[in-house]
Amino acid sequence: MNAVIPVEVIEGKILVIRGHKVMIDRDLAKLYGVETRAFNQAVKRNINRFPEDFMFRLTNEEAVALSRSQFVILKRGLNIKYLPYVFTENGVAMLSSVLNSERAIEVNIQIMRTFTKLRELLATHKDLARKLDAMEKKYDAQFKIVFDAIRKLVEVPEKPKRRIGFKSQVDEGPTGLKKHSIKMRKRHG
Repeated sequence: MNAVIPVEVIEGKILVIRGHKVMIDRDLAKLYGVETRAFNQAVKRNINRFPEDFMFRLTNEEAVALSRSQFVILKRGLNIKYLPYVFTENGVAMLSSVLNSERAIEVNIQIMRTFTKLRELLATHKDLARKLDAMEKKYDAQFKIVFDAIRKLVEVPEKPKRRIGFKSQVDEGPTGLKKHSIKMRKRHG
């Protein structure tokens, strides 16, 4: 069976909020091919299937922070009209009993496989770190350099924040008057 949606797309939609791996209602609705409003109505009709550890609503602060991180810019003075719901892995699994179109079934299977894959990757990473610690204790200090190098390779690098926009520079000319020049910042990466 061919993948309806690439795994990378689903992985990019999984966020960590309040210590839980979650997906936002609008992202799930888009993946399922329905409007967010219709998606949320189906969930509300079956609200007893979604306890707080399956689904919760974001606070205004969380929603604003999330919209900023996803480059959604609100017009001045406007607030988010509806605070989004987020679904944990269990909540996404429960969606299969609420949404039962053919596409919803296929997408739900892919999402569940992606959650499982991410969980396995995290477990492997933790297991590898534990094994490195055990080996480091077992062998003497002469191998410390080797273990440090391996740790650096395994470490997930933090991406530096890119600055986007214009940089204004003020130059004084021979007359002593200040001239403003705007230079475009180069994008790296």
